[in-house]
Amino acid sequence: MFDEAHWDEVPQVVDSIIDIARSNKSTLKILDLCCGFGRISAEFARRGFAVTGVDITKSYLQTAQEDASYENLDIEYVHSDAREFIRASYFDVAVNLYISFGYFADQKDDITLVKNVYNSLKDGGYFIIETLGKEIAVRDFIEAEWFEKAGFTVLTEYEPQDSWTFLKNRWILIKDGKRCEKILTQRLYCASELRSLLKEAGFRKVEIYGDWDKSDYDHKAKKLIVAGIR
Repeated sequence: MFDEAHWDEVPQVVDSIIDIARSNKSTLKILDLCCGFGRISAEFARRGFAVTGVDITKSYLQTAQEDASYENLDIEYVHSDAREFIRASYFDVAVNLYISFGYFADQKDDITLVKNVYNSLKDGGYFIIETLGKEIAVRDFIEAEWFEKAGFTVLTEYEPQDSWTFLKNRWILIKDGKRCEKILTQRLYCASELRSLLKEAGFRKVEIYGDWDKSDYDHKAKKLIVAGIR
């Protein structure tokens, strides 16, 4: 799932999250929602923060827990659907990273997730989303490509659906004569739509950036980063 570049960027991403959240406290409680293999959770834990990672895929959590045990990192991993996980007024910062937002078929589920995070944050807490903005998806759209990654030959096809409401992703991975195919459909949000969604959930202020350096979300933006402040 992650090449070397995505592992190498982890310390910088965590630095940026702490900077965006405007906190130098060493006692932060962090929620890593849709944490996957624990790429970000582990780095927060290395810095001494209390971390809770939540994911619906058991195999991801098992790998994350094994890696945490190997490093003697104290991380709480929870097997749960993000639409159901709430821990009232508990966390200082919540993150949803690496384009893991917008895969529910019903948009109401996106709103439910955001409201759950809002209710799980303390007053003044931050919810930081890293995703593919609709503006970037349109600007950089290609129908298909292939590349090599982690020993796999990867073939991809992309298809906008419902007037760019969704982006259908078809991935084919080939290695040692074996073939695996996965199809994912992501609901695309432009920056203003995500701002409205977080405001609807109760966040009093929403900041938008075009990269982890807090650059503007403009025609040069590399990604869409949205920070909601409770």
